Amino acid sequence: MARTVAIGIQDFEKIIENHCFYVDKTHFIKEWWERQDDVTLIARPRRFGKTLNMSMLEKFFSVEYAGRGDLFEGLSIWQEEKYRELQGTYPVISLSFANVKETDYRTTSYRIRQLLMKLYEKHSFLRKCDLLSDAEKQYFERMASDMSEEDASLALYQLSDFLYRYYGKKVIILLDEYDTPMQEAYVQGFWDELVSFTRSLFNSTFKTNPYLERGLMTGITRVSRESIFSDLNNLKVVTTTSDEYATAFGFTEEEVFAALDECGYSEKKETVKRWYDGFIFGEQRDIYNPWSILNFLDTGRIGTYWANTSSNSLVSKLIREGDRRVKTTFEKLLRGETITCPIDEQIVYNQLDGNEAAIWSLLLASGYLKVLKVEEKSVAGKQAMYELELTNEEVKDMFYGMVQGWFNPAKGDYNDFVEALLADNVDAMNEYMNRMTLLMFSSFDTGTIPSRSQPERFYHGFVLGLMVDLADRYVVTSNQESGFGRYDVMLEPRDKNDDAMILEFKVFNPRRETSLEDTVQSALAQIEEKQYEAALIARGIPAEHIRRYGFAFEGKQVLIG
Repeated sequence: MARTVAIGIQDFEKIIENHCFYVDKTHFIKEWWERQDDVTLIARPRRFGKTLNMSMLEKFFSVEYAGRGDLFEGLSIWQEEKYRELQGTYPVISLSFANVKETDYRTTSYRIRQLLMKLYEKHSFLRKCDLLSDAEKQYFERMASDMSEEDASLALYQLSDFLYRYYGKKVIILLDEYDTPMQEAYVQGFWDELVSFTRSLFNSTFKTNPYLERGLMTGITRVSRESIFSDLNNLKVVTTTSDEYATAFGFTEEEVFAALDECGYSEKKETVKRWYDGFIFGEQRDIYNPWSILNFLDTGRIGTYWANTSSNSLVSKLIREGDRRVKTTFEKLLRGETITCPIDEQIVYNQLDGNEAAIWSLLLASGYLKVLKVEEKSVAGKQAMYELELTNEEVKDMFYGMVQGWFNPAKGDYNDFVEALLADNVDAMNEYMNRMTLLMFSSFDTGTIPSRSQPERFYHGFVLGLMVDLADRYVVTSNQESGFGRYDVMLEPRDKNDDAMILEFKVFNPRRETSLEDTVQSALAQIEEKQYEAALIARGIPAEHIRRYGFAFEGKQVLIG
């Protein structure tokens, strides 16, 4: 009989006691313990079982769960005597930053101090023992939500000291989703303030803490050493390209197929594989995200479960506001092609703007891209190059939805424009495009070069929208070589009975042109002179079935001819 598939339970004890569906990951306990690293940082995409594994570690090691071997009976870790003896023998400090998603530094700092206050409330028995001096008891009293940042930065260090004296053993510290506040700080613009505080907190907790037995942090990204880990030379970092703990987070294909058999979905294996397989950790291929698999087992329906579990605001911001190169590269990914670029797994959030390699590095760490091949360094100073593609069908579907969301403010006009384009109705195209640009230009604007003088960001976002809406009828490409130059946009019909289209965009130049009509004619002349239709003709599309459009921009005003 199939076990009950429970959605959203992240507490190990609750899953075991309620006999819910669970894939045994207790081998992670042994692997982590036997590596003997002082402090470990494991970066994995969201919804990959990080919180559940942290809960499992707490229940296994914490003195609060001494004598609770029943939680692990029948699981792999319980097969070894020395681990049965280790269960419930360490003081454990466990906390999570997963819900610290505030929009300014003041409330973010307050939320973190609240978490620290609750830890002290949980261990209030320490205040009543004779091990603490009067000064230490006063410090304990100050651990309220209005504690100073100086006290807060030392809170985990001091609690480690108190627990060490009480139990006579050094402590294990588990910090889940350590980087959630940092992602919000970058998006909301208070990165520098938060970095200063977290650097002090992490240094006192994990570097200068003589009462620490082991430390483990999880998150999505490896934030750069220079940002917050500059003093932590005892930090073991495990990223998506590392071999360590490769099967501890996420489901292997063997585990997924066994679950499908158990729940009566054996015939769906290939479909499930196409949608949810594709994650690669180190050399371990065919890793599936647990959230999508659990939801499929629960409903029996394919859907974008993992990709839609939380806001993708950071990813959307970076691509939407990215320059021409970013959007052109993203177009290739949406078409199912691969890209090759250097990867830096130390994410520097305050350098993401304008850094194309950093954007793809973040998407790799977040699970949206996977590594197909690595070209190792051949000479000193040369960066290794990574071949990347979208992880699976679910991720692709999520990105299609994200692009469509960019046009929500002008959705009616955008859809009407596409219909007018297909119908070759230039008057309607002009009417709809001008309304649309008024609504959408600022959405694709970024940096110090506004769209009113350089519309590339807008029209490349527009191209991505065409790719999504016309993918069933056209192959949409941009900035590709054809004839004697690079066209802006080409729509190649999948049905050769349909017309192909070439779109050229130009900004009005008052030094060379007297009106937008002149700019339109310049765009059309460029299509002819550069023979952009050559690629279409070479693929068998006759010249009379190729339409040419010139788009002229002056600020938010557009003229199409």
